[in-house]
Amino acid sequence: MPGAADRRAAWLRGLDTEAHVAALLEERGWSILARNWRGRGGELDIVALRDGQLRMVEVKQRSADDLVGLECVDHSKQRKLTRAARAWLELHDPEFDEVCFAVAWVEGERLSWFDDAFDAVS
Repeated sequence: MPGAADRRAAWLRGLDTEAHVAALLEERGWSILARNWRGRGGELDIVALRDGQLRMVEVKQRSADDLVGLECVDHSKQRKLTRAARAWLELHDPEFDEVCFAVAWVEGERLSWFDDAFDAVS
């Protein structure tokens, strides 16, 4: 079982990865509206907007030898993200044409982007 130091190191790596993904999105023309936003139901890693497309981005970092895949964004996690997204949208009023959930999967230096990764769930 990982100790407090291991959990803190993992948390800091996660923050660095989220910052890296946010910087890449900005380079690609996305405006970052929120990072690590906490609200009713959960946390949104990144909320980004470009050309009327609003993305609620879940960032996942895994080592190359980690066999856990996108299934780590399971139904329970999707439900938490859905609640958090709804809470964020209640508090903010960005102009957008569409909204969806995306997963940014970081494996070493490689970034994979899964747009419209799942539907909102109750």
